[in-house]
Parts: sequence; structure tokens; C-alpha cells
Amino acid sequence: QVQLVESGGGLVQAGGSLRLSCAASGRTFSSYNMGWFRQAPGKEREFVAAISRNGGSTYYADSAKGRFTISRDNTKNTVYLQMNSLNPEDTAVYYCSASRFLSGSASTYDYWGQGTQVTVSS
Repeated sequence: QVQLVESGGGLVQAGGSLRLSCAASGRTFSSYNMGWFRQAPGKEREFVAAISRNGGSTYYADSAKGRFTISRDNTKNTVYLQMNSLNPEDTAVYYCSASRFLSGSASTYDYWGQGTQVTVSS
């Protein structure tokens, strides 16, 4: 079983940057594709970015492309989401997740972290 813990969220001004981290337990981390999702109050959970097992392939939502970068370090069992040029529409709880598939659909992900709050002020 995979346990995921997100960190790095906080309050930032519009135009600022944050780097989120997701630490995973166990030896099986490299067997999983990893994804970041977000959910704002009253909204459905939204795909943000995904990365393949070895980091060779990435996949971004249109809202993230050009501003956000997903990466992973399998030696540290950690996935990152670098977020630049943040705007208030990025305000949400951000979740890290693990999947057997490289996918933008939440239904294909098997394990989820507890989430970390990102708030962007105008």
C-alpha cells in the first residue's frame, strides 16, 4: 500500500510561486505514475498534471501548461509540483495521487494524499 503526504502549500500573492512536494512510503514508488489534482470549494476535483514512472513523460491540464512543472525523484520517493505565475483561480486544495496508468482521470488513481491548501491573494 502507498501512503502519500503533501506539503508546501500556503498563502501567496498573485504572480508568486510555490513548490509542492509529495512524499511516498515504501519501495514501490517507481511502479506508479503520479498525478496532481486540485479541488476548490463547491467544485469538482480537477486534473492538474501527471508524470510517468521514470519521469520520461509528462501531461498537463491546459490551465497548468506553461506555468506549472511536475517532476519526480525516485531516489527520494518524492513528486514535486512547481507552480509559477499563480493567480487567484489557482486557489484550491492540491492532492497528490498514484496510478497504474498515466491518466488525467481521477477514477484511475488508487491512492491519495490528505491534500495541502494553496491560497492565492489578489
